[in-house]
Amino acid sequence: MKRLMTGIVVMCLSTLSVAAVKTETVEYKQGDTTLKGFLAYDDAGSAKGPGVLVVPEWWGLNDYVKGRAKQLADLGYVAFVADMYGDGKTTTDANKAKEWSGPFYSNRQLFRDRGMAALDQLKKQANVDASKLAAMGYCFGGTTALELARGGAPLLGVVTFHGGLSNPTPDDAKNIKGKVLVLTGADDPMIKAAERDAFEKEMNDAKVNYELDIYCGAKHAFTNPDADKFGIPGIAYNKQADQRSFARMKSFFDEIFGSRSTNRHE
Repeated sequence: MKRLMTGIVVMCLSTLSVAAVKTETVEYKQGDTTLKGFLAYDDAGSAKGPGVLVVPEWWGLNDYVKGRAKQLADLGYVAFVADMYGDGKTTTDANKAKEWSGPFYSNRQLFRDRGMAALDQLKKQANVDASKLAAMGYCFGGTTALELARGGAPLLGVVTFHGGLSNPTPDDAKNIKGKVLVLTGADDPMIKAAERDAFEKEMNDAKVNYELDIYCGAKHAFTNPDADKFGIPGIAYNKQADQRSFARMKSFFDEIFGSRSTNRHE
């Protein structure tokens, strides 16, 4: 019996050692712009699984958003981080981030086109079930995820963390095919109550299945542990809001994809 138990333990340890989150840089294009996205997945199984498009904050494809993609991969999803600016570039300079993101806000179609190029790349992955797709994003990335949905992208769900909610063409909400989860801070000066109210009207008028969660005391960028380092008024990390919003995202994905959130380290 002792030898048998030892064998079982060894087998279990071997299985755990084989399973690992893999990452790759994936080059793709949108028009004439060369983009370099970040792919993360768990190579433990061979079956196709749900794909989640992740769109970064206006800082670009940095280590923070790569870490979020790895978390998703650890939950059993294939995560692909969109490169919104080209060549995978990033910045910690708010003026540069404003310069790079500006063209998207002046031409909302660019949000959709650049986001759709990334979603198409995610769908091409051999380990992705193209019938089970979602998009999520942070701040600027949350706006992108919403714009993708408003453009009619084939998404079962959208999650936005402290993302902008305004929409100059609210009638486009009728194109949304999946469910929408908005996770925002009560003290976010960049997303005021009037903007939330307008968003709710937009969703209600289009009869979208949506949920709006507001976290008390949370400011803009509340999920980013480095938020305070930028020294921007109204931006701050909030551990409670970060943990609660991530937990809500997990249950939302379980809802739209079927239960899958089986973290290998739990």
